Amino acid sequence: MRSALAPLLFCLSSAAWAQIPDTEPTAEHAAAPAAPAEQAASVPQCVQTLPPLRAPLAFTTGELLEFDLDALGATAGKMSMQVQKKQNGSLPVQVKVQTNSFFSKVRRVDATAMSYLHPKTLRSFRYTEDATENEVHRTVDAAFNPSKRSVRVDWMQRGKPGRNDVSYQHEGLDVAGAIYMMRQLPMKEGLPVCFDVYGVRRMWRMAGTVLKREHVSLPIGEFEAWHLSGTAVRLDRPSMRREVHVWITDDERRLPLAALGAIDLGTVRATLTSYSRPGEKSQQAEGKESLKW
Repeated sequence: MRSALAPLLFCLSSAAWAQIPDTEPTAEHAAAPAAPAEQAASVPQCVQTLPPLRAPLAFTTGELLEFDLDALGATAGKMSMQVQKKQNGSLPVQVKVQTNSFFSKVRRVDATAMSYLHPKTLRSFRYTEDATENEVHRTVDAAFNPSKRSVRVDWMQRGKPGRNDVSYQHEGLDVAGAIYMMRQLPMKEGLPVCFDVYGVRRMWRMAGTVLKREHVSLPIGEFEAWHLSGTAVRLDRPSMRREVHVWITDDERRLPLAALGAIDLGTVRATLTSYSRPGEKSQQAEGKESLKW
């Protein structure tokens, strides 16, 4: 099953992936020898654990981030991310994605995801997704078990249920929660970033580096931002890999300004257009843009 929402989220959480078939491989296909490219590919190793996260948190309950999504060289739709009130010991983050009328001729998506995070470590407890893509309705409920380094994935597509159990080796995050974890990293040039992330019923190894501090001009304003660059590699199929770039502001808000990644249709970018918090004046896009893609 391919997720309608996850490829767009992966652009912001510094990971992206190729298209995954709607059905699991048959026993015949599973037993087939790997292609030469598959045999030659390998999963990058995490030589360091993630550093301790900065405190306090750069975001608060009610914070709302809104993004424009671009694909195939045209505006594709909108994405929003909002921090919810604490719930049963977790910090929920809601993400919504909807394509516009133009892009819906290529792929029509209306999706909502919820990421349930540990309020201090920002590690994932659970990730759920409810998406409709081209009239096909899909749901996902992924439960993380850090002690066993595994994720139990219950899913439903076209009314048919299924379950996967996937394992990981390093830090286990989900595609939405990884964005908020990265906002708390102690950024510095050359900082290695490596973790495992769940997406599309699979686990991926994200290995990257903080490249440098850059001046970024966007319609929402002028910022100094850290540029992160990395590659996402599917753990069970290392030949599936995607390069991704993310820009996060170098201030107390640590806003995810922009991201560039790939899905099966081609390159996708997400650009922050609005930022608001309860009790603060919102910022909306109205200026220039000079970020080079």
